[in-house]
Amino acid sequence: MDSLPLAEIAAMSGSKLLNGGRGITVSTVNKDTRTIRPGDLYIALRGENFDGNAFAADALAKGAAAVLLDSPAEAEKLAATHPVLLAEDGLAALTSLASAWRARLTLKVLAITGSTGKTSVKEFAAAALATRFRVVKTEGNLNNHIGVPLSILAAKTTDQVAVWEIGMNHPGEIAPLAELAKPHCAIITNIGTAHIEHMKSREAIAREKGALAEAVPADGTVILCADDDMSGSIAARCQAKVLLAGLTRGELTADSITPTPTGTDFNIHTPGKDALHPATIPVQGRHMVQNALLAVAAGIELGVPLSAAIKGLSRARLAEGRLEQKNIRGVIYLDDSYNANPDSMEAALDTLHSMPGSGRRIAVLGKMGELGDYGPEGCRRTGNAAARLADILVTVGTEARPIAEAARASGLNRIHEVENTAAAARMLDQLARPGDVVLIKGSRSARMETIFPNLDN
Repeated sequence: MDSLPLAEIAAMSGSKLLNGGRGITVSTVNKDTRTIRPGDLYIALRGENFDGNAFAADALAKGAAAVLLDSPAEAEKLAATHPVLLAEDGLAALTSLASAWRARLTLKVLAITGSTGKTSVKEFAAAALATRFRVVKTEGNLNNHIGVPLSILAAKTTDQVAVWEIGMNHPGEIAPLAELAKPHCAIITNIGTAHIEHMKSREAIAREKGALAEAVPADGTVILCADDDMSGSIAARCQAKVLLAGLTRGELTADSITPTPTGTDFNIHTPGKDALHPATIPVQGRHMVQNALLAVAAGIELGVPLSAAIKGLSRARLAEGRLEQKNIRGVIYLDDSYNANPDSMEAALDTLHSMPGSGRRIAVLGKMGELGDYGPEGCRRTGNAAARLADILVTVGTEARPIAEAARASGLNRIHEVENTAAAARMLDQLARPGDVVLIKGSRSARMETIFPNLDN
């Protein structure tokens, strides 16, 4: 956000400015007192187990220029000595502020949703677009009803393109976020089984994700995965142009996919003359090539030449815990611990299997969350994939035990079941040897990333 006076922020957010503060300007909005920096505007939000109003004094002590509260009692107390904005509801005020700020931005917006790959596509797309434009993007996973407004407020009027993630885990969440973001271009990466506990079926997930496609105007573009069986139904709902990209079919395709020690080489094919274009991404995995194709398609649609977009791909840096490679005592670890569902488990196991080298392939898998009634089937899928694609399987925790059972039933004999991540680290210290490749993956709640500090380095 550009620097704005508090009085203007009050008008934009529908709040009331208490105790003067009219000479104060702010350019950064923050909801977390742990990351407050001097000059920030702290917005107090409420949750099931917390009330951000209770931390407003801490925010001011750390240098916040002002606070926006929805507790009259706390606001009255702090307004005696500090600038305070008082709203009826903190989240509504944040959303109103973001909506008003979005209306002032002239940048182009690429919005991304999908069951898996959102963040990787975001990073690839931002890297491709940054070869020609000033780009602002979603930081971390700020993609929900709080994160999207914060991402909008992080943009400045000097930015030319925004790349924003839009996520969901319940029905009805995508449409209002799409209306807030107002995308010119959208990518739906795929329709899988993430969040199926709340959505009940892939068809329901497709309907929800498709709300983003419907929000793109007629002069925009919706980019879909050509290899996803739900893309046809989503395309039928679009008023915008639809562009398909996929590993085997679509306007953009890829072949000659070759893992390397530092990433993946492949060729991009486009229609017409000079249709073959060599490309490289700094991460392994066929599914990552699919993600890169979607990002390149968006770059082209928003005005980046294909050659520049390909150059941007090679510079992309994915977030921690997304197939991040680590070499520990000669063992290659694939840290894919950020999250997991049956679709991403299969993709990661395929990447493990295709990694170059003659060592063994060891899969260390934790639980998968938010599967609901689909849990048994999801574990069977994952266990069957592990039996096909790994030499050794280590499951972590009781909730991952069905994965081990499915792998055993599919013929994999080398299976170890351990209680927690510390035990998994001890197992790997004994088991893994130089030349082996080890995949670490599980849902956020499995805390699989905690294996690494416990390894004997």
